[in-house]
This record gives sequence, C-alpha cells and structure tokens, in this order.
Amino acid sequence: MKTLTFFNHAGGVGKTSITRDVGAELAQAGARVLLIDLDPQANLTGWLGVSGVQVAGTAYPVAVEGADLPEPVRVHGLDLIPSHVDLALAESQMLGQVGAVLFLRQALAKVADQYDVCLIDSPPSLGQLSVMGALAADHLIVPVPTRQKGVDAMPGLQKAMSTYHRLRPDLTVALYVPTFYDARRLHDQELLTQLQANLRPLATPVPQREAKWLDSTTAGEPIGVYAPGSPVHQDVQRLTREIAAAVGLPFTVSA
Repeated sequence: MKTLTFFNHAGGVGKTSITRDVGAELAQAGARVLLIDLDPQANLTGWLGVSGVQVAGTAYPVAVEGADLPEPVRVHGLDLIPSHVDLALAESQMLGQVGAVLFLRQALAKVADQYDVCLIDSPPSLGQLSVMGALAADHLIVPVPTRQKGVDAMPGLQKAMSTYHRLRPDLTVALYVPTFYDARRLHDQELLTQLQANLRPLATPVPQREAKWLDSTTAGEPIGVYAPGSPVHQDVQRLTREIAAAVGLPFTVSA
C-alpha cells in the first residue's frame, strides 16, 4: 500500500477536492483505495455525501489512544474514514501522548494488505493532526495555488517539510501541484513561473474551473461521477496519471 498525504498548512488550495477526485479516479482504474479525512472541518466527508458521522468512527481513537482504524464507510467505490468536528479535540490530547504522531502510521501498517493506496486529507494547519498525517505518508502531495497566498505560504511549507524530514528522513514530496491556474491572467503566469523556479517536482497546472467542482461538492459526488468527460474531469485524470507516475502506482487512468 502506498500512503499519500495531501498537505498544505494554508486553506483553500484545492487539497480536499484533489484528494476526493484522484481517489475516485484510482478506484475507477481498479485500485483498492482508502481515504482518510483528518480535517475536523470534514469537507472530504461531506463532499462525498457522507453524514451522520460519530466521532468514534473517525481517526480520533487512533490519534488519542493508538487504536486500530475504525470500520470505513463505503462510498463511490472508495473506503472512507470520515471526520467530525470533535476530531479537533484530539489536538490537545495528542500532546500528552508520547509517540502519538506515529499512531496513524502504525494503524495503517495493519491494513496495508487490504489496499493499494491510502490518500490522507490533512488539516490546513501545522498542528498535531497534520504532523500525524504527514508522518503516516510514504510521500506528500502539496497543492499550491497560483495566487499570492501560494507564494506567501512557501516559507512555511519549506519549514514544515524540513521538520517532517528530520523525523522521517525517508519522507519525500512526490509532487507539488499548481492549482486554480488561469492562463489568461498575467498574475497567474508570473506566479507559476516563480513556482517553477522554486519547486521540484512540479505537476502540470490544474486550471481554475470552480463551477463544476462546486456543483459536485453540493451533489456529494466525485467529479468523475458528477461530470464524466467534462474539462475538469479531464484535468483530474491528467493529474491522477501524474501522481501515479510520481509515486509508482501501477494503474492506468483513462485519458
């Protein structure tokens, strides 16, 4: 099982949408996919149409007790460990537990033969849940918007990466993903140039096509289910192929 954590301490960078839709594309290609929502805002959970979650069914017992993963929710061909707002309570409780930031990695090792890939949606923070999600990964995938906030977040990103690398020298960033790119705007072109000069490896930019993505989140469906064959779905397919190639996943995603 390959474990990929989608990480950026800034919010609103496209992390959750990419986690959901790349996961769905990999499942469509035949992979056994586990998604873990580590964000107490629970957007990944809601954007897959899952509701009525109890905190015991989230990663909370893993984070504070070192428990095994709870039974996942099956949705759209994916297994999901959902989230709940009370998952935020785990942050302070983890501080009192020696080695708590490694609990998720240990829990995933017990299910490694059940899945081909695990995708973790990390919270937009540098708290304990984010550290736990990062240290559980084999690779990090880092969405960075082609906006000033993306460039401004880079020093914090690099500092976080240095910290994680000290704790896990084998942990790598498999791919940085430019998001919300509008090629018609000079501002976006200039910021993409900055990202290209400073970040390696860098994926093909994901264009800004917010309408379909917003509609799909309202519907609680991955974009490949909600709008198959649409331009935004083609963008997701291309990104999924790039991620699969970057981390060595042996699945063929449709063009």
